[in-house]
Amino acid sequence: MAPAQKPRVLVSDKLSETAVQIFRDRGIDVDFQPDLGKDKDKLTEVIGQYDGLAIRSATKVTEKILAAATNLKVIARAGIGVDNVDIPAASKRGVIVMNTPFGNSVTTAEHTIAMMFAVARQLPEASASTQAGEWAKSRFMGVELFNKTLGVIGAGNIGSIVIDRALGLKMKVIAYDPYLTEERAKTLGVTKVELDELLPRADFITMHVPLTDKTRNILSRENLAKTRKGVRIINCARGGLVDEDALADALKAGHVAGAALDVFAVEPAKENPLFGLPNVVCTPHLGASTSEAQENVALQVAEQMSDYLLTGAVQNALNMPSVTAEEAAVMGPWIKLAEHLGTFAGQLTDEPVRAINVLYDGVAANMNLKALDCATIAGVMKAANPDVNMVSAPVVAKERGIRMSTTHQDKSGAFEGYIKVTIVTDTRERSLAGTVFSDGKPRFIQIKGINIDAEIGEHMLYTTNEDVPGIIGLLGATMGKNGVNIANFTLGRASIGSDAIALLYLDQTIDPRVIETLENTGMFQQVRPLKFAV
Repeated sequence: MAPAQKPRVLVSDKLSETAVQIFRDRGIDVDFQPDLGKDKDKLTEVIGQYDGLAIRSATKVTEKILAAATNLKVIARAGIGVDNVDIPAASKRGVIVMNTPFGNSVTTAEHTIAMMFAVARQLPEASASTQAGEWAKSRFMGVELFNKTLGVIGAGNIGSIVIDRALGLKMKVIAYDPYLTEERAKTLGVTKVELDELLPRADFITMHVPLTDKTRNILSRENLAKTRKGVRIINCARGGLVDEDALADALKAGHVAGAALDVFAVEPAKENPLFGLPNVVCTPHLGASTSEAQENVALQVAEQMSDYLLTGAVQNALNMPSVTAEEAAVMGPWIKLAEHLGTFAGQLTDEPVRAINVLYDGVAANMNLKALDCATIAGVMKAANPDVNMVSAPVVAKERGIRMSTTHQDKSGAFEGYIKVTIVTDTRERSLAGTVFSDGKPRFIQIKGINIDAEIGEHMLYTTNEDVPGIIGLLGATMGKNGVNIANFTLGRASIGSDAIALLYLDQTIDPRVIETLENTGMFQQVRPLKFAV
């Protein structure tokens, strides 16, 4: 048997040699071309050779480039922002998009604190004035941070670090974040408030949220009018979180005492309504620009990509549930089972699927259900589109209006855990269940409510019939006459003389003429060949 081919990764932007060496040390074939990202045509020409693409901000991963990336499995951005990646196009093509949200967290938080000091004491203007030969002490009257109230919008990774530093400066901190629990707020040492309460109470306001439809212009003209007179605004998160025209007007009117911005709605920011206004501090998106942060995100991206390509572990993905290396090792058979159940149901269903309902029981209910959901959807969708995977299938399903619902419950039967998948069409529901035995092999344990114990093979044959004598002999004889070897044969029935099923695990693909022969006997209600990716 030929040895497995090493995964290939292209690094198309500047990444440290230490990070590149991580790929090599992990057994990844890495191609380091740090200026290739600037040449879209060349990148499009070569991208089809690679399993992974590591980038910073220079490389623009467009739909055209993704169309040429026939082998690409993962894109990883050394940094937080992925505005340079067409994530919807990547998702449709089954490509995981990762970022590195933690490598520059401290750096960005420290920049926020620095900007807060700068605007509180008017440091840039004071420096420029002094170096111009002026000595205008009375012109630069500042304010202390001590005992002031800091309003933090977004108490996630970076926001929580800012909170910690602000508390160290003896500031009072209030925070608005829809996802912040009371318990987490107590742990952080902040008071959890609504946005309308934060705005009039805060002496300083800093934002640490992504730019989404919900957060765009979160400091709108209307919200800026609700702030305390003399407030100072800091934004080191994302341009577009504050209405820059409205902020400029509030500064000119004296309602806002100062602003410090590292990010802008349009970048590079060559002109802006805030430029030239007194007590406005601006920096060119320097939040992550320290040597430590640049090295940290580079190392993180190399580790994340290597983990995924070698073990299937998914970290910090933006278009797929994360799965740790430990989860991947334990969940691998269960993910395969979920996909098999979906594949079985998809191959039996000729009508459009309207809904997919999944029940997780026992140990399965305590696993990463989002990842199992993705595997199930991928299995169902492969019947119509063999190229889908766990990344692209949920996108395709959503486009087709397929509803997804999940239920989980404590152990309720003989098995330590199982998964039951129900497919809903306009005319019927079809249910299948399976489990993973101690040998790590997935099994089908129930079809149409009939209990069975069936191994899963690449080539299988499924039949339904009335429970009458002769079915086993008929199936065996037909397979024998046509040179089809049966590896395993499983039978099940609801009760004596009622509905019965047979599931045959075969050594090879079954010829369509054999299916036709069985159908022509009149003994079967359904004869369906099945194929599984084992």
